[in-house]
Amino acid sequence: MASVKNLKKDINFVLGDIVEAVYLLEMSTTGKPTPATNAVIEEAFTSFDALIERVNAKGVENKKAHFKKIYSDLEETANQLVEKINAL
Repeated sequence: MASVKNLKKDINFVLGDIVEAVYLLEMSTTGKPTPATNAVIEEAFTSFDALIERVNAKGVENKKAHFKKIYSDLEETANQLVEKINAL
């Protein structure tokens, strides 16, 4: 199950980097959290929880298709969060 392990690592690293980018943005602009940056961080945490829950789902019929969908959802979520960060 190396692919599941790598998928969990990818989810952790990608969303962790997004949260780190928000913290860097906060420190370089206002120096403190704002409601907009808190919303992006909260959305990243919510997405992380949802994706990990889907990875740990038991009884999946087609595992290859299931994990491929999770990868594509991770990419889509990351792109949306990056767009929100760029808009700040």
